[in-house]
Parts: sequence; structure tokens; C-alpha cells
Amino acid sequence: MDRSSKSSRRGRRRRQALWAVGIVLLAASTFVLVWFQPQKLFIDDHVDEAAPAVTSPPPSTTRTATIDSSPTTSGAAPAATDGVEALATGSFRSLEHKTTGQAFVLLLPGGQRVLRFEELNTSNGPDLRVILSSAPSTAGDKQFGDDYVELGRLKGNIGNQNYDIPAEVDLSRYSSAVVWCHRFEVGFGVAGLQ
Repeated sequence: MDRSSKSSRRGRRRRQALWAVGIVLLAASTFVLVWFQPQKLFIDDHVDEAAPAVTSPPPSTTRTATIDSSPTTSGAAPAATDGVEALATGSFRSLEHKTTGQAFVLLLPGGQRVLRFEELNTSNGPDLRVILSSAPSTAGDKQFGDDYVELGRLKGNIGNQNYDIPAEVDLSRYSSAVVWCHRFEVGFGVAGLQ
């Protein structure tokens, strides 16, 4: 076997090894970007939904009642008009990520209930959900996923937003509103509902 033939085979093996390493690195990078979504730490989703509007049609006219949609900074419930009642309120505390803002459970005329976040500010992340948990707000971040009801995907990591609470949910069972990362089963922030 001559020297050029050995050199040629070594060069081919080296190229194959480099291709294999490149493919493994590309697959690993793709997995990290899709599963962990680190890019979301640098991208904020802003939401500014108005407080829920209530339409209650009397027999002869239609009237719209709303609660004041300007954000509150004192932690007090939004100003209610025409029978909108704040059933519970709480301020967020941080769990896995710094989280601030207020949470309110509002009762609208006719019995519809809404969970409202005002001035929410937390980190963005993969697969964030809004849940009501039976764990007290003082519990550890992993405990909030033991007994909960999900209200939907988090609409944005910054701003004001509303989530309908299904009629069959017994609010006496759930004492905390949580921004929950479903993928990694950790809470980003929690507000005790009192």
C-alpha cells in the first residue's frame, strides 16, 4: 500500500468524522432551540386587554357596563360599575423567574367569572400557562402543579389580560393564580387569591 493511498483514506475518514460531528452539533442546537426556547428570554410579548366588558340587555334597551380598564398600581381591585364585583385579589411574588403585578377574580353580572392580570411582568418562556392551584401562595414552586385547573396559555409575559373561569370550577378549592411552565413543571410567579 503506498503512502498516497493511506493519506487519501485518512483524509476521507477525517471528512466523514467532521460531517458526523457537524450533524450531531446541528441536531443538538435544534433540540435546544425547540425544547428550551432560550431565545424567549430576550423576546417580550406585550398584551394590553381592556378589563372585561359586561353586556346586560334589559327588555327595552341594551346597555354596556364596564369596569375601569386603567391599570391599578396600588394593588386595589379595578373600579367596578354595574354589578362587577372583585371576589379575590392578590399580588404576584416571584418563583423561578422575577414576577410582579396583580391578579383579580372578577364576578360579572350573570355569574361569569374572569381572572384578570394587571401590570403583569415576568420572563417569557416555553409553554407558559395560567393555572388556578389549590396550593397556598406560600408553597414551593413545584407544588402548584399537584392540584390545579388550567385557564389557557399565557397571552403575554407583560401587560393586562383576562382569562375566563369555567362555570364548573369551584373557586373555594383554588387559592393561587400561577404563571406555570407546563413543559418544565415550574411556576414563574404566583398570586395568592384572598
